[in-house]
Amino acid sequence: MIKAIVSGHSRGLGAAIVEALLARQLPVLGLARSALPARAGLSQCALDLADPAALTAWLAGPTLHDWLADASAVWLVNNAGQVQPIAALGEQDPQAIVQAINLNVTAPLLLSNAVLAASPHCVERRLLHVSSGAARHAYPGWSVYCASKAALDHHAQAVAAERHTGVRLVSLAPGVIDTEMQADIRAASLAQFPLRERFDALKANGQLTSPQTCAEHLVAALAHPAFGEVVLTDLRHG
Repeated sequence: MIKAIVSGHSRGLGAAIVEALLARQLPVLGLARSALPARAGLSQCALDLADPAALTAWLAGPTLHDWLADASAVWLVNNAGQVQPIAALGEQDPQAIVQAINLNVTAPLLLSNAVLAASPHCVERRLLHVSSGAARHAYPGWSVYCASKAALDHHAQAVAAERHTGVRLVSLAPGVIDTEMQADIRAASLAQFPLRERFDALKANGQLTSPQTCAEHLVAALAHPAFGEVVLTDLRHG
């Protein structure tokens, strides 16, 4: 049995990923501060992924091991993340920097490590970091976000170099999606984010991908036999 784990599952792309996985009859464990309405196949844990102490304590408990006990394979989707702080260096809120790094980097690294440690009996482990084009292109005002997503890309490459048996890890840029993150970007001032007008135009021209469409393509990529052959990928490039 394949079992899936999705971080940041309660809204936006994460919620759509859950729907796409459940449509494939895969049981899902969702990790987020808030919850989706209860439904068959979905288990949920209320957890602040931006709090390393809380996440570490949860990982030390029995929930993850119990969830994976009867799994023959596991799919982990490290989806949770935030774009804030949107500001130039020297104008960023220190607490926002700490929260962004905890959520965008610390949480996926802790979850990836814990899933591998808890699933030696699984014949296959597929791990997917939701990265960003910002990992591979520098944007003024997004230095923290760019750095955090680039960290996921490099983590995936380093793990691939370790050549674990039965482990596939991909860092995937999903494109520009019509979520609350995009609303945050459009709410920033031009002084905070000089390229904001580009994202305003994407929304105005209907060029944002829906979370549902993105999630269907992301889960199809996760399920594909070739998953993991290319470590850094972009859904927009097929």
